[in-house]
Amino acid sequence: MRACKAFEEFSKNLIGSKTNIMIRIRLTSSLLFLLCFHFAFAQSYMPGTMQYDGELRSYSIYVPSSYDGSTEVPLIFNFHGGSGDIASQIATSDLSELAETNNFIAVYPQALPDPNDGGSTNWIHKDPTDVDDVFFIDALIDEVAQSFAIDESRIYACGYSLGGEFTFEVGCRLNERIAAIGVVARTMQTFTFENCAPVHPTGVITILGTADPISPYEGIVWAGEQYYLSADETHDYWFTFNNCDSVPSSQDLPNISLGDGSTVEQYIWSDSEGCAYVEHLKVINGGHDWPGTFGNMDIDATSEIWNFVSRYDLNGIMDCSPTSTVDFDGGKGEVSVYPNPFSNVLQIESSSQGSIRLYSVKGELIKIDSLEKGISTLMVEGLAPGVYFLEFKGERTKIVKTN
Repeated sequence: MRACKAFEEFSKNLIGSKTNIMIRIRLTSSLLFLLCFHFAFAQSYMPGTMQYDGELRSYSIYVPSSYDGSTEVPLIFNFHGGSGDIASQIATSDLSELAETNNFIAVYPQALPDPNDGGSTNWIHKDPTDVDDVFFIDALIDEVAQSFAIDESRIYACGYSLGGEFTFEVGCRLNERIAAIGVVARTMQTFTFENCAPVHPTGVITILGTADPISPYEGIVWAGEQYYLSADETHDYWFTFNNCDSVPSSQDLPNISLGDGSTVEQYIWSDSEGCAYVEHLKVINGGHDWPGTFGNMDIDATSEIWNFVSRYDLNGIMDCSPTSTVDFDGGKGEVSVYPNPFSNVLQIESSSQGSIRLYSVKGELIKIDSLEKGISTLMVEGLAPGVYFLEFKGERTKIVKTN
């Protein structure tokens, strides 16, 4: 049983959920406001409805003014918190400006009232229930795709609080359609974790406050039973699934807002090719907030989520061939190495000359070559895929061979 009566003491946002997965009944539906659709959009959210499982479901959709139907565009869902609604989530996390500059469509669905929770509008209803909104989102994807040219390899989801919990549900159970997710102010529910079965590399970004009284950073254990994973356990699940190194890179982000009482640490877990699949923005002393709108003001959670998820499609990260620029000689000259990860050839651009050495991860010298000013080519055929190191004038940088 996923619902927990004792759990009600925390908040209405901490809603238990169903055990019965209903049989999805697809009913005919329509977007009335699109009957006379023409590709000249007002730059505002448009209301939409669809009939699903005997209920008239509502949502708002934002279509960028640049959209003309000739090119498939990404789609992102943004889920409101417990007892929330579309308007409150748009006020919290307005994606319209980003949609305009990045040419994607944003959809804000509305949850149904939960009769077992006083009519609160919750994505995950308390038991007993036959409401399973993962199926509704599956149907809503099809509904939007009937009217718009959607890149179905680039569908994303994000949400706040209970909407973040539901985002994990969608990311797990609708994984064959969802490329990446972003979650604010919520860790994974234990039931979600135990039943999660992703089928492709999945980008995951979380933004969590260490002093969140509603969604504790350490998770929730009540009467000896765990109901929510800790932040560490949540990230452990996703970086393990994505075959990432268990040790993340980390840095302190600039403390731009000195008066918000919080700071942000960034953690990134990457795979053996240096491709990042899991990111965590840890808001030190942060509460149950959406950074950039309320609470911490050092980061903008809405922008952070889009900038992260937009890098992924259903095959994983779309472009993991960054140019690595490394200062090998103590600031005297710059050496650019690219592409990294690489296949059989490395291009090295240098402002000085000397000998460059290639080492295995065990420190074995593999190759020595001369490096001239300008652009040089280093042939590295025959190497096994993995991590290697280039050394120039006593300085080293990591490179990754893919095949």
